[in-house]
Amino acid sequence: MYTKKIYFAGGSFYELEEVFSRLPGVVETRVGYINSETPEPSYEDVVRGKTGAAMGVEVSFNPKKVDLSALMDVLFTVINPYVKDWQGKCEGPMYRSGVYYDSAEDAPIVDYHMNFIRNRKKVPAATNAALTVNDPNHDPNGPRQCYAEAMRLKSFHPADDEHQGYLKHHPELSTHIDFTLLEKLGIIR
Repeated sequence: MYTKKIYFAGGSFYELEEVFSRLPGVVETRVGYINSETPEPSYEDVVRGKTGAAMGVEVSFNPKKVDLSALMDVLFTVINPYVKDWQGKCEGPMYRSGVYYDSAEDAPIVDYHMNFIRNRKKVPAATNAALTVNDPNHDPNGPRQCYAEAMRLKSFHPADDEHQGYLKHHPELSTHIDFTLLEKLGIIR
């Protein structure tokens, strides 16, 4: 089976992994560190901000069952690209949001989608509420400052095994993302 890969960041990589692992057409997910400035970064070094890496998820998908644009729609449903380095309880540059591609053929799709996100005038109510807290100068009817990165992948380092599938092993943990709502809406299974 032919698969492609895309890399997403935004807040807890555990939550992103859980969302994307439950999407039809996604074959495999792995959490790890995106575009680290140091080789073989550790979780501790990333969390301490020593590597410049974003904590994110590698998504392997079957493009005959789900396309990149649909995956990006899901990403921007569960994260807020209009806040800098912050999602839920996760704050800091390692939790920044972004889309990272390793195939040049994906660049136009990513650019097109990001252009839409950058120029969106009206944002969902939940996003608007987050903006009021974090951006006192926001205009509810104007374009938003988009902080999500969109760039070519330089490196991906998978996190240790203890971090893979973390929410499946620890379902009792509270999360920023409402998985029950995503199930009700038919976004995830």
